Amino acid sequence: MEITLEKLDDCRWLIPKTGKMRVPGLVFSSQDLLKDIEKDQSLLQVANVATLPGIVKHSLAMPDMHWGYGFPIGGVAAFGMEEGIVSPGGVGYDINCGCRLMTTLLQVNEVKPLLKHLISSLFNHIPTGVGSKGLLRLSKADEAKVAEQGSAWAIKNGYGQPEDLERTEDRGTMEGADSRFLSDRAIKRGLEQLGTLGSGNHFLEIQVVDQIFDPRLAQAFRLFKGQITVMIHSGSRGFGHQICDDFLKEMAEQVSVKGLDLPDRQLAYAQLNSDLGRKYLAAMSCAANYAWANRQVLMHWTHETFLHALSTSPGELGMSLLYDVSHNIAKIERHKVEGEETSLCVHRKGATRSLPPGHPDLPEIYFHTGQPVLIPGDMGTSSFVLAGAQGSMNQSFGSTCHGAGRVLSRSKAIKMAKGRAIHRELADKGIYVQSRGKTTLKEEMPDAYKDISQVVDVVEQAGLAKKVARLSPLGVIKG
Repeated sequence: MEITLEKLDDCRWLIPKTGKMRVPGLVFSSQDLLKDIEKDQSLLQVANVATLPGIVKHSLAMPDMHWGYGFPIGGVAAFGMEEGIVSPGGVGYDINCGCRLMTTLLQVNEVKPLLKHLISSLFNHIPTGVGSKGLLRLSKADEAKVAEQGSAWAIKNGYGQPEDLERTEDRGTMEGADSRFLSDRAIKRGLEQLGTLGSGNHFLEIQVVDQIFDPRLAQAFRLFKGQITVMIHSGSRGFGHQICDDFLKEMAEQVSVKGLDLPDRQLAYAQLNSDLGRKYLAAMSCAANYAWANRQVLMHWTHETFLHALSTSPGELGMSLLYDVSHNIAKIERHKVEGEETSLCVHRKGATRSLPPGHPDLPEIYFHTGQPVLIPGDMGTSSFVLAGAQGSMNQSFGSTCHGAGRVLSRSKAIKMAKGRAIHRELADKGIYVQSRGKTTLKEEMPDAYKDISQVVDVVEQAGLAKKVARLSPLGVIKG
């Protein structure tokens, strides 16, 4: 299929409804970012998603979009509950990969002299890397509780404070999770990985707030210039990966048996009102809850490491959760379609929620500000805190971008980095990095990603979210 783009304005592009597309595609991008987007097949994937049964309004893509499994990464699509579907390709393998941002009372000048010691301590105390095992050893009964209770399980077991739940999307527990639908393989993979960071683009980063865009919102989010913050980017680990794999195989078999007409077999799906669709959502919710519990435990151990490494008190450190957001998930939500409110299954694959002020799903603390939206950079690039805006509800089912988005595959990044010492390049910029994998820094070097400032500017210009603050990296640990 040849993809045609029609420019609507400086940040929105339409893919007209053609062929078997049931709805048009809508891409949020600038002219400059579009040059990278057009280098892969992600625009074709937007059009392919538009052919799926029950899709509503548009097949959407955020400015950090790039090629993914079935759906583009940065893709958003909503489906009606009667005729619509759920597709694991629209959620991703790392179910509820997401970000958690903690604020502190520390100033940058207090931490810089101890930065290397602090990063080394975090690297030694936070399990990282492919297949890494955590300090926790769950029984099968405990794992079922984690899968069904999420962050609440972690809080009950001493990993954090009850108020953390108010500052976590869905209070850290997705309803409808049912561990009966998990395979033995998924259960086995989850037993030893709770409280682990993982590999690839996952990280734990010490940052400094270096720019405030909206003083009122920054104050409400407890952010100030020169402040030390900590961001954790991780997901459901091998547990979620196995759940995705299990259901993709089952849905792919259904595609063959039923002879479903798909432009791409990676878009295998189940009807939302089918037994298989309901089972997938229940198992996916288990993975989402595992991921929230995982980040909750990681935050607790980060807090302990800071206290020990800096020889400070909890009061002086003042570490507390700002917010935790999900990137890869499908949720049943209420949205307006043609003026009427209805329930939809919203897929966000490499996209994050962006609820505006006054939205009924917001906790009281953020009811008047809008949801904190966390957009991570990677090692050498800035991260951003935004606030949800009304335009997201009108245009993108309450969604916005989730990061910068890759411009180089991991293999191409490794090839481009040949002969370079990425850790030294980052050190020359004042960023101290420790990683477990031999190729991780090359795969994740800043050159492999789009300019995150341009991405964030597009979502603000489109009215999907409002910039609040910029955070620059000081030190990073990676798998």
